[in-house]
Amino acid sequence: MANLDIEQTRNQARALLDSRIESVTELVKTRQRITDLKDQLVAAERDDKRAYVQATRDGWSAEELKKLGLEPAAVKRRRTTKRTTETDQEPATANTPS
Repeated sequence: MANLDIEQTRNQARALLDSRIESVTELVKTRQRITDLKDQLVAAERDDKRAYVQATRDGWSAEELKKLGLEPAAVKRRRTTKRTTETDQEPATANTPS
């Protein structure tokens, strides 16, 4: 029977674990970056909505802003979200036994 070196085995096991820990650490970093960017997007969208409302209060009409390519972006997103929600609910209703 071959002699096993406990220290060598431990070192090999640690090396394997270290590489696994590195990959999961990188995954956590990228997920956190996604979360941070989503938070920034929410804040930017909120600022955009406030700026649009301020522009209309300052006398710009929705039609004038639209001609300038400045449609109310938040309204578009709500409609898209609503459609997605309705689509998600349809299959659940279809699978419900009658």
